[in-house]
Amino acid sequence: MNSDMKINKISDWVWEIPKTEKEGMLVPARIFASDTLLESMDKGVFEQITNVACLPGIQKYALCMPDGHWGYGFPIGGVAAFDTEEGIISPGGIGFDINCGMRLITTDLKVDEVRPRLQSLINELYRAVPAGVGAKGDIKVSVSQLKDIMKRGAEWCIENGYGWPQDRERIEEGGHIPGADSSKVSEKAISRGINQLGTLGSGNHYLEIQLVTIENIFDEKIAKVMGIREKDQIVIMVHCGSRGFGHQVATDYLRVFDKAMKKYGMTVRDRELACAPFKSPEGSDYYKAMLCAANSAFANRQIITHRIRESFSKVFNTDARKLGIEIVYDVAHNIARVERYKIDGREKEVLVHRKGSTRSFGPGRRELPEIYRDVGQPVIVGGSMQTGSYLLVGTQKAMEETFGSTMHGAGRTMSRSAAKKKVRGDQLMKTMAKDGILVKAVSMSGLAEEAGIAYKDISEVVETMDVLGISKKVVKLKPIGNIKG
Repeated sequence: MNSDMKINKISDWVWEIPKTEKEGMLVPARIFASDTLLESMDKGVFEQITNVACLPGIQKYALCMPDGHWGYGFPIGGVAAFDTEEGIISPGGIGFDINCGMRLITTDLKVDEVRPRLQSLINELYRAVPAGVGAKGDIKVSVSQLKDIMKRGAEWCIENGYGWPQDRERIEEGGHIPGADSSKVSEKAISRGINQLGTLGSGNHYLEIQLVTIENIFDEKIAKVMGIREKDQIVIMVHCGSRGFGHQVATDYLRVFDKAMKKYGMTVRDRELACAPFKSPEGSDYYKAMLCAANSAFANRQIITHRIRESFSKVFNTDARKLGIEIVYDVAHNIARVERYKIDGREKEVLVHRKGSTRSFGPGRRELPEIYRDVGQPVIVGGSMQTGSYLLVGTQKAMEETFGSTMHGAGRTMSRSAAKKKVRGDQLMKTMAKDGILVKAVSMSGLAEEAGIAYKDISEVVETMDVLGISKKVVKLKPIGNIKG
């Protein structure tokens, strides 16, 4: 840990920086981490989360999850809720890749059926789902169709043959969040997004084939509710977002907010936290544009799911329905949402910013589909491509302590450039093959950037929030095949 700030230990897993520690803090900053994870956090995390605590209208705490690391404006892993009447909205609290998120998909296939065809499967998926910087998809849509997608998200895909009717209830908000307005999106954002549907992108985005082993099922009853019924079952995980479209929306409105802050007499401790009152014309416009990008990201993951079904069907010469290729859930982890929580004894409407953080809604919450309402929201947490990922469920305690939020992944401990100095992509690929993980990547340098050594211990990150009761472990998933941008 590289910080000279006063950090109080509230419990074995919870730390707090008091609001007296930095001038302008309106609430304390809380960090969820084990001793080891706290030590691994860079100085930027503490600077950024206390800067967040200074933003107008913030409620209770500025929060940082155990996968927290330095980001743009907010730390990645940052969560903050703002009063919808007096608070702000900030692109730095959402991220450039709006609705970057996770989707988990089950199959009825066993590992013994997949291993002999794994290389063919990886090759076919790599062909069907374009990956890498600037990758373009083969879905051709007009500007008017893209505007429809901005409004209707995954619903548009399902109606146009890129999905099954039952997919709707397996996506956060049914795959389309109301309130999107395409008139608030620039022509440049449209030009960047129009050819990117059904593509994976680059960086830490991936499409991964994973294995369920019996020793890694922590709650058999909940696992069955989510379609994980047997040991050695094969599942698929997708991590991607709105790509260049979302990036341009964020870029456009950061410029708008830079001027708006002067108009409203607002100042922030970091220009990356440029913001506007949520109820202002500028704040409202950004929120509507952000939802356009969020719905496009749901559509992107939906089309990728369609391509996954086609690829499995082709390799196994069997209809995808017979292979049981069903969505478990799809969750966003770069987004702001209007939600209601009890604060100081009364229910209040707030705008929750989640930057590298996932909803962790407990049982009974009306936003959950009926199939999961009794057990809580599925929480999909991606690890590094060498270490595995997790499926969890949300809890009531999350609703009380973290605005219904938990971590989203392992969290980096090493920059991309530092990782490339320590690891060679071609050697990493050989090492992973020896460990039973086949990889197909757009570039070897991009692969090196995502080596397991660049990330925190995913199991320790997940365990932190499990012990605290914020999210509950259900299954750990082991990678056997990976497509990397």
